[in-house]
Amino acid sequence: MSELNNTPFYQSHIDANGKIVDFSGWALPIHYGSQIEEHNAVRTDAGMFDVSHMVVTDINGSEAKNWLQKLIANDVNKLKFVGKALYSGMLNDDGGVIDDLIVYRMDEAETNYRIVSNAATRDKDLAQFNKVAQGFDVTLTERPELAMLAVQGPNAISKLSQAKPAWAETLQQLKPFVGADLTEIEAQDWFVARTGYTGEDGVEVILPADAANAFFALLKDNGIAPTGLGARDTLRLEAGMNLYGNDMDETVSPYECNMGWTLALKDERAFVGRDALVAKRKASKEAGSAMKQVGLVLESRGVLRAGMTVTINQGTENEQTGIISSGTFSPSLEHSIAIARIPLSTTEEDTVQVDLRGKGKFVDVRVIKLPFVRNGEKQFD
Repeated sequence: MSELNNTPFYQSHIDANGKIVDFSGWALPIHYGSQIEEHNAVRTDAGMFDVSHMVVTDINGSEAKNWLQKLIANDVNKLKFVGKALYSGMLNDDGGVIDDLIVYRMDEAETNYRIVSNAATRDKDLAQFNKVAQGFDVTLTERPELAMLAVQGPNAISKLSQAKPAWAETLQQLKPFVGADLTEIEAQDWFVARTGYTGEDGVEVILPADAANAFFALLKDNGIAPTGLGARDTLRLEAGMNLYGNDMDETVSPYECNMGWTLALKDERAFVGRDALVAKRKASKEAGSAMKQVGLVLESRGVLRAGMTVTINQGTENEQTGIISSGTFSPSLEHSIAIARIPLSTTEEDTVQVDLRGKGKFVDVRVIKLPFVRNGEKQFD
């Protein structure tokens, strides 16, 4: 694994018997023995994920806010106070998704922000940041010296408070999508936010790399289970959350991957990709080719997988097709589920099928509105 990048938690993964795999060039654990047990720990108790491969970029300058207003599709004016977080797509000139990211407001003056973005898209993200920054008074500083640990599950806050009693009051006061600087409580460069990628309560902690392994050990000693990439994927899929490269990419419009709610189009703000996005959406609706994102449920035997074709109204004059972008066996529901892009015109009355083995033997699947599971509870009838 010497050719891979190690996160600051690498030794912790080895000590906890993590099975290390290559994830976008990073050596990360797929599991520590049982993916199912780790999944269930997060749904019912508390687990922790190493997400230090994510890219943290600090933004400062008198035009930092103006730069963000051009860079991303959501509206930075929604960040009404220090610590507030905003989820948004960053689009290309054609209206496709370069990446999805989170922006935090870091000061009162609206001159300091933080972006957390995906590891697999690091190079093109930073290139887009710098391209859009031309002409703006803004400085971009990547923070590779920081580590990041997600602590997720219904007992995540209570167990983290037990491990770090000095944080308890701050953690209890944190509302969803709000972060807090822990410098005065803990030390410089410690930050916590009530965000996550599992559909459960919890936080993500940013901390100095040299404190990573001791922090991991402390949380493990307080009953927070080490959790790998495998459980992270089944948890996020059950929660109906996109994975970049599967459910969205530069060829996919935000409207096609359930990110339409992140588009701030009510004012005239000229963010990158806006004009193409609006024009393509109008054209696809007029042509009857517009797509939408849905959940698929297979309650019979078999597993839905990414890349499988979804057929709607097979054998009729109204036959159409879509595609599965993510699919798996759901540990919480004990049958297969998938995220798919299908024609916008599809209704719940339409017959939807998938050829599981590519041999012309189609099985019926149900179409539901995402998510499948949130806060440990099934979200559909």
